[in-house]
Amino acid sequence: MFEDRVDAGRRLAERLIHLRGDGVVVLGLPRGGVPVAFEVASALGAPLDVIIVRKLGVPFQPELGMGAIGEGNVRVVDEDVIRRAGITQAEIAAVEARERTELERRAQRFRGDHPPVPLSGRTAVVIDDGIATGSTARAACQVARAQGAAKVILAVPAAPRGWESRIGSDADELVSLATPESFFAIGQFYDDFSQTTDEEVVDRLERARLGTPAAAPSRAGTYDPPTRDEDVEVQAGSVRLAGHLALPEHPIGVVLFAHGSGSSRHSPRNRYVAGVLEQAGIGTLLFDLLTAEEELDRANVFDIPLLARRLSEVTRWLRGQPDRVSLPIGYFGASTGAGAALWSAAEPGAGVAAVVSRGGRPDLAAPRLPRVTAPTLLVVGGRDEVVFALNRDAQSQLTCKSSLVVIPGASHLFEEPGTLRAAAEAARDWFAGHFGSVPERAG
Repeated sequence: MFEDRVDAGRRLAERLIHLRGDGVVVLGLPRGGVPVAFEVASALGAPLDVIIVRKLGVPFQPELGMGAIGEGNVRVVDEDVIRRAGITQAEIAAVEARERTELERRAQRFRGDHPPVPLSGRTAVVIDDGIATGSTARAACQVARAQGAAKVILAVPAAPRGWESRIGSDADELVSLATPESFFAIGQFYDDFSQTTDEEVVDRLERARLGTPAAAPSRAGTYDPPTRDEDVEVQAGSVRLAGHLALPEHPIGVVLFAHGSGSSRHSPRNRYVAGVLEQAGIGTLLFDLLTAEEELDRANVFDIPLLARRLSEVTRWLRGQPDRVSLPIGYFGASTGAGAALWSAAEPGAGVAAVVSRGGRPDLAAPRLPRVTAPTLLVVGGRDEVVFALNRDAQSQLTCKSSLVVIPGASHLFEEPGTLRAAAEAARDWFAGHFGSVPERAG
């Protein structure tokens, strides 16, 4: 039994870790296979792409598959099902035309303007959240082969007994974590088998293009997820704030993320940065500064004293967690969140070890900047001229140790290739370098 697709992906990654550095491309079957594939790609340090296929359902019973189609005009049909159901060639053609349209829509929806990851001469690891009939998985393997993959591996968390014969020679290697005799549906193996949305697929692919930070291999080359990786709720005044806490086995500190306007703990960019920090032994806490109802009032997004107060309350909650009291704490703020981070860090006795602002608005904390004692790193994009000017002026008001780092070619959101990685690595080095000494806290 798997908790969810993330858990399944991490456990599948353990089985596949020997493939790391072996010219691998990980291919997830949308939608449900992509969250599983994302975890595997992160662990292997491999690029992630989708491999899009569509089931051909029997016209009068769409849940029953009579075949599947894939990109590159790949077509797999189950002649036995077609014969027993009495399906005509005209009916097959009508179903195929409809599914072909949807296949093309999904390719555009998921990839956008990004080209497919080249497979020529590489090992393609095709991943789904489970195998039922196997028709879509067979089509996916054939698509990978047609696109030049030198080797095709089909890997899933669960499959029925005898699934190997259904796949046949379409894959060179088959991997399943569970093959029980009693197999009714893929969902029976998951506590949470909620539907994966298009938005989640796009999010995973974007995060992968930015550098796949989630579950990463340790320095020893083995799969090493955080020892504590869980959703949390924090009481902050009269509201409860949702967050996600990830702690490696021996953290050297914990960084709290203050998100910018219109963002949340699900921000792909901040989650990417969090992954880079976790790989360096730094714990992370990503949380929402506002409740869903509060976000409806746009004024709250720019209420820096309110956001800073929430950040301070979450900091107190973290320090109250067992075995976490003595860990150094840092703040990472993006956009308006940077203003909140600096405002909170300026509180008497805040005891914050370091602050990093990425594309931030430190000017929003202008009245308190001279009172910040934590070493502060300001990271801005070279093409973000307005924010660069604001950061330069803010740095002149800081009396603490500070540094202004400009990432060449980066715009405000650090969307350009390699720019977010550069920003994340600068943040990692800043926190790691300042978690050795922590300012005294009052009381």
